[in-house]
Amino acid sequence: MQKADLRTVTVTRYITPLREGGSLPALTEADDDFKYVLKFKGAGHGVKALIAELLGSEIARALGFKVPELVFAHLDEAFGRTEGDEEIQDLLQASQGLNLALHFLSGAINFDPVVTEVDKFEASKIVWLDAFITNVDRTFRNTNMLIWHKELWLIDHGASFYFHHSWTNVEEKAKTPFSFIKDHVLLPRATKLQEADEYCRKLITPGKIKEIVSLIPSEWLQWQDTDETEKEIKEVYTQFLTTRLEHSEIFIKEAENARKALI
Repeated sequence: MQKADLRTVTVTRYITPLREGGSLPALTEADDDFKYVLKFKGAGHGVKALIAELLGSEIARALGFKVPELVFAHLDEAFGRTEGDEEIQDLLQASQGLNLALHFLSGAINFDPVVTEVDKFEASKIVWLDAFITNVDRTFRNTNMLIWHKELWLIDHGASFYFHHSWTNVEEKAKTPFSFIKDHVLLPRATKLQEADEYCRKLITPGKIKEIVSLIPSEWLQWQDTDETEKEIKEVYTQFLTTRLEHSEIFIKEAENARKALI
């Protein structure tokens, strides 16, 4: 399996805000001439949303799902000074340095479960992923999936790992059943959760978890609300995921029960 790794680009042009996103992401262009959807560290949940996006997306990729390429996106100090919108200018100024961006899938359309039927094993694996990373944001209201070139792509994992907004009782939170899975858009199709658990646990090993967590850049770990070092913060994410993996039967049972309640 290919080792997790991210390129770094410099943002050269702010094209337009994507106002459907609560954190005001934007369509941008970088110095490699590609367009990206940029997630700003100066937005609502700050670097923690970027960490969730990074970890969630790369775990999804390790499971074999199609996920737009992620890159670290550098915003330099002068960027955005000519921006006329005061809210956007403030966001750009607060986001100087390293941000996160997803390769823009031009022409992609939002996934509609009424139009596109997802394979039951594939649906079960996606439900497993979102229960594992505690992603509250893949619902009928907001599927966070795209159809591009007739294939299913997963996007937007920034609402995952919500434990890190309180940063307490991590061991206990790693063993939670994740009741929000009842709202998952693909839960009705997820009839093969046990098979998905067996499949995913072979790919997401403790070693793979460490490798993905190691991608978090130092710049995102300078937290003002903790005395923990960068290494200690990374260890918390590693422990959360490792513990959750070891006790996957807890969230699998919750998903199965939620699915039965739908029928």
